[in-house]
Amino acid sequence: MVTSKPLPLDQRVKQLAQVYAAHRPLVQRGLTVGFVLYVLTAAYRGLAARPTTRREKEKDVADRKDGKPVRVAVDAIFYQRLSIILRIVIPNIHSKEALLLFMHSSLLVFRTAISLYVATLDGKIVASLVRGQSLQFLLNIIRWLLVAIPATWTNSWLSYVQNKLALAYRTRLTKEVLKMYLGDEADGPEGKVYYKLSNLDDRIKNADQMITHDIQRFSTHLAVIYANLAKPILDVILYNYQLSQNVGAEGLVLLTVLVQTSAALLRALTPSFGTYTAQSAALAGSLRHTHSRLSEFAEEIAFFGGEETEKRLIEREYAALVQHEQGVMNKRWWYGCAEEGIVKWLWGSFGLVVCAIPVFFKLPGISNFDLGSRTEGFVTNRRLLLSSSDAIGRVMYSYKDLAELAGYTSRVSLLLDTMSDMRKGKFEKSLVSGGENGEILRSRGQVLLSDDIQFENVPIVTPNGDILLRSLTFHVKPGEHLLIVGPNGSGKSSLFRILGGLWPVYGGIVRKPPASDFMLIPQRPYLSLGTLRDQVTYPHSQQDMEARGVTDADLLAVLERVQMGSIVEREGGWDVTHEWRDALSGGDKQKIAWARLFYHRPKYAILDEATSLVPPDMEGMMMEQATALGITLLTVSHRPSLWKYHSTILQLDGQGGYIFTQLDAEKRLAIQEEKQDLETKLLEIPKMKLRLAELRLIADANRSM
Repeated sequence: MVTSKPLPLDQRVKQLAQVYAAHRPLVQRGLTVGFVLYVLTAAYRGLAARPTTRREKEKDVADRKDGKPVRVAVDAIFYQRLSIILRIVIPNIHSKEALLLFMHSSLLVFRTAISLYVATLDGKIVASLVRGQSLQFLLNIIRWLLVAIPATWTNSWLSYVQNKLALAYRTRLTKEVLKMYLGDEADGPEGKVYYKLSNLDDRIKNADQMITHDIQRFSTHLAVIYANLAKPILDVILYNYQLSQNVGAEGLVLLTVLVQTSAALLRALTPSFGTYTAQSAALAGSLRHTHSRLSEFAEEIAFFGGEETEKRLIEREYAALVQHEQGVMNKRWWYGCAEEGIVKWLWGSFGLVVCAIPVFFKLPGISNFDLGSRTEGFVTNRRLLLSSSDAIGRVMYSYKDLAELAGYTSRVSLLLDTMSDMRKGKFEKSLVSGGENGEILRSRGQVLLSDDIQFENVPIVTPNGDILLRSLTFHVKPGEHLLIVGPNGSGKSSLFRILGGLWPVYGGIVRKPPASDFMLIPQRPYLSLGTLRDQVTYPHSQQDMEARGVTDADLLAVLERVQMGSIVEREGGWDVTHEWRDALSGGDKQKIAWARLFYHRPKYAILDEATSLVPPDMEGMMMEQATALGITLLTVSHRPSLWKYHSTILQLDGQGGYIFTQLDAEKRLAIQEEKQDLETKLLEIPKMKLRLAELRLIADANRSM
């Protein structure tokens, strides 16, 4: 039996090299396909939802209970929130946003193709320069200038389309938010979300900032993140494919292993930028809210002399924001050092090694290795490698951008979810006490449409659980003016909020007309931004007024009824615009509000100290005019002069009790006068006793003499 003698090691290596060289094209294709699949898989894993650990879940629950900011991360919750918002900003493939996204994608691909051509052209220019080929050098320069035309055009268009895309996202999202936030008259009890957010729920303290700033930042980040993800991934595939053709797929595999190892280290060092972004937005909103309170209550603060207290509150909010931003800056500093050291310098050294492969090693299929060819190959490969390195770096940076997008997504999602809960009647409010009060807040009564106003066993409860009246029952028919009296905090304003559909009904049955049949005139009327005409017709526009067949002459007649006809000429006409809350006195504001009432002619008018700043004779004229127009009045006032205009009275004692009865104005006025007379006489008793004591002393002194 003949046994074969094993080949020496050097011969086996040589034989293996020959087999490899014979099959190298197939191996190259396999490695290239594997690289493409690896890039796509790695990108998917890097951007996919990361599972939340048990410890993180427990911490989130504890933070939510303590009122601390909840962790924000690129996880399943983020992608779920983002998918909901994406359906809003890109409603279908035929929308303007989808078209802009397609244009953006096409421009990104075109720019990558130009970059590949420029990398090759760059190598040819240097090679012709090294070889001393002047004509070839000039031709290459001409090609360089010609390619600059589509390159600059593409870059400008990319910036333009990206900004258009961000604006389109913001417009679409703002419209959807405002539709939910302001709603319309047809929404009924589901509307008034802007009121419920600030009065019936504690989750959002600064909706104005979320609607303006947070939506704008979210839209910008969403438009940028697409270019920062899709373009770099495409660049990594195309640049490295071309690079593999020049230096071999083996060098590409080696480079990939080194880059991915260092990238894993960098990813492990990446802080939670999403949480930091959400916290920064929340702290900035809290600071803005504190400033807005100072402007809103400037008069009260000035009277109290509360400047130091308000300054301390603002400084506290600002200090919290600065402390947070300082911490984030510190983390960004050391992360930036690690990021640049790995991405720029370490990866750059890897690239130089790969570019040197064709110089020090002879690769099959590549010949004519003179100085010019080597220079051309090195410059081209160097250019491709720099572009690929930049693309990989942008993929790494994009995770930070994605984390920041997660922060803004959580803010926008919180706004959308809270408004959705408002429309469903779900509120989260801190209670003054639990137990029975909490049970009442979780229950709901019935609201039925009717021409009359009728309450049957309805509890009057504030949104924070304070029970003002456990069971209120009364009935008011059209034309029966109701006077409501009682101390502060007894439930007068709460009753009006239920009638206006602002507060939910927590029990019993409420029969009332729709909210559009009520109009409120508070002690300090609201004057909108707009013309003088707008103040009388609010919330109607001029077009709405004309559609009703009302002219400026009719409006002037309405103003004449409240003795304000001269204001049109005094202010410069109907179309003049002022800051009306500053231009008019308190009495004129109340008269404008009454003129607004006479213009709209609702079935019911809620008057909350609405005549406190007008003369008594004017007050009587306005009451009589409202009655003549068929408006039923629900009045809160402490002026006895108004009693005679009302037929029923609801008297609240502030202790949970009430009396509802017919109002005999003359009898009640007589009782009031007698009461005041007796109170005056009782005030004189101490003086009379003192005088009596003095007279007794004088009399005793006279007898002793």
